[in-house]
Amino acid sequence: MALFIQQNENQSKLQTKLVAELREKAKARAAADEERPDGVEDSKYLADTKKTTSLAWVWILIVIVIIVLIVTYIVLANR
Repeated sequence: MALFIQQNENQSKLQTKLVAELREKAKARAAADEERPDGVEDSKYLADTKKTTSLAWVWILIVIVIIVLIVTYIVLANR
């Protein structure tokens, strides 16, 4: 632990400045990546997209009901 503390005390002003600049660049890059889903950079790709609404579960339920009806029809038709 003492060696680690001594190492930080021996950093030059240039090293400290470089570390600070690299941290700022990393924060800026992380903030830019958060704005775009999956890091997509093409704005035309995102032009006509929208977020899923709160009624998405209704569509899932409708699809499940349709699949159950189709399977039921097939089973009853083969009797």
